[in-house]
Amino acid sequence: MIPIIAFEPIISFKNLIALFKTLPRKQQTFLVGIDGCGGSGKSAFAKKLQLVAPPNTTIVHMDDFYLPSAQKLPRETTAQLLCANFDWQRLESQVLKMLQSNKPGHYQRYDWTADRLAEWHNVPTGDLVIIEGIFSTRKELAEFYDFKIWIETPRDLRLERGIERDGDKARPIWENHWMPAEDN
Repeated sequence: MIPIIAFEPIISFKNLIALFKTLPRKQQTFLVGIDGCGGSGKSAFAKKLQLVAPPNTTIVHMDDFYLPSAQKLPRETTAQLLCANFDWQRLESQVLKMLQSNKPGHYQRYDWTADRLAEWHNVPTGDLVIIEGIFSTRKELAEFYDFKIWIETPRDLRLERGIERDGDKARPIWENHWMPAEDN
């Protein structure tokens, strides 16, 4: 896994795409995983990468694989297992295994407002698919990727971004639950 400092990438986006073209593929579609702590800049990095990537590049967001409340473990159980609320098995079966078999992926997006699964999305086979988000490259999924990137960002900047995105009402969740769990 190549570490990337969010505000000082060690390689340009164009050079990263050029590098991908020289690397062997595990399947027809070159799979890139972009991981890092909450607020580190994974989504922004993926979007910038997509701007210089081939036109049929698809981004899949790990946030689309969050579990609806009815399927989550009790908070006491997940206090140290932040990853328990992400349905990585669904990502694996509906997207990664399909692409590995050179077939298009097809998944249902989690709707954060309605707290339920919403519309279906297609993930075509092709040149490049980027899976971005926290826990996207966890050990159970690591073997699927042709290339993995870890975004490293200072804790205070991550908190600032999280509050900006989620609002000040989310500060206690970020400070007392999310970030301490990521620190472990």
